[in-house]
Amino acid sequence: LAPYRGWFPVISSLCCSNFVYFYTFNSLKALWVRGQHSTTGKDLVLGIVAGVVNVLLTTPLWVVNTRLKLQGAKFRNEDIVPTNYKGIIDAFHQIIRDEGVLALWNGTFPSLLLVFNPAIQFMFYEGFKRKLLKKQQQLTSLDAFVIGAIAKAVATSLTYPLQTVQSILRFGRHRLNPENRMLGSLRNVLYLLQQRVRHFGLMGLYKGLEAKLLQTVLTAALMFLVYEKLTAATFTVMGLKHSCRR
Repeated sequence: LAPYRGWFPVISSLCCSNFVYFYTFNSLKALWVRGQHSTTGKDLVLGIVAGVVNVLLTTPLWVVNTRLKLQGAKFRNEDIVPTNYKGIIDAFHQIIRDEGVLALWNGTFPSLLLVFNPAIQFMFYEGFKRKLLKKQQQLTSLDAFVIGAIAKAVATSLTYPLQTVQSILRFGRHRLNPENRMLGSLRNVLYLLQQRVRHFGLMGLYKGLEAKLLQTVLTAALMFLVYEKLTAATFTVMGLKHSCRR
């Protein structure tokens, strides 16, 4: 059961995060585009804004999620403090009690930098989608799955070093000097990147990329597939014509 450690907080975090991101992205798009053809630049800007909103609202969930996943794991680094949480609510309670409310936003700075990940993902997805819709009337299930996978693979590969730093800062259970506990400031981000290069070499920045790609690419591909089907079904039920040429 070890590979499934923390599955419930992951599901909860993904549901909240995807809802906030998709809702914000599509709401802003409806206000800005208003029936006109969208562009790659607009998709990128909307993706960044939606990503910032998502980070600010859901980072506490991802901090708790990261700690619950790593709970019980054996670390070689003696500076890491072990944790003992009974569940999501208990994790929130202990973090606020022992570290303060701001600890729930550990890793916010790299997370804000990582808004480029979903923004790049959506930019590529919408771009591929527009090209396909010039040749056919609508996306097939396979089309949505494939372009969703490609878009996420590109976004993950470009931003993976920052994702590793984000996870380290979210875990946050290191015995550091008080002056070094800066909630994921630029100095801490650069320091952690430098440490990984020093210990593992340049390729250390991409350590674990294969597993991350397998997880995120499949997740994103399935997410976009379900998203397109749900959108089409919703418009059908509402009796509206769904324009896919966005």
